[in-house]
Amino acid sequence: MSETALTQSDLTPSGAIPTQPDWKIKLLYDGECPLCVREVNFLQKRDAGRGLVAFVDIAQDAYDPVAHGGVEFETAMGRIHAVLPDGQVIKNVEVFRRVYEVLGMGWVYAITQVPGLGAIADGLYGIWAEQRLALTGRADLATIVRDRQQRLACAPGDRCRVTNDAQ
Repeated sequence: MSETALTQSDLTPSGAIPTQPDWKIKLLYDGECPLCVREVNFLQKRDAGRGLVAFVDIAQDAYDPVAHGGVEFETAMGRIHAVLPDGQVIKNVEVFRRVYEVLGMGWVYAITQVPGLGAIADGLYGIWAEQRLALTGRADLATIVRDRQQRLACAPGDRCRVTNDAQ
């Protein structure tokens, strides 16, 4: 693993550089998406506490792109992403294929490796990804990003609220 791919979260408690993280794939998911959470709950049950998959909720205010392959919040919200132990970032159907392989269910997405079918699967996933927020009754991506930026700009304990000069 190259040192440039390492983040503070990849270091051991003593600060040493590990040879390889315990997880085999780090899945970045939207914890505010009901369908995404349903899939993650299923995958967590299949992982059965083995730690093969590191599940990272990008909707958490503490989400730090630097610790997760440099994938910015807005980018991660647009399409599913995962990070491999070597720091490589993957996206789209490849994420599902790899996660399912790691959990011993590679047969579920094996058909997406057939030439041509992978491109079709990515195309269908792209349509889903573009419509996901609306289909799950959420605001559009620009609104979600703006609201997050405003929330994060307000440090805990600050009095960040709109004031009315007429008061």
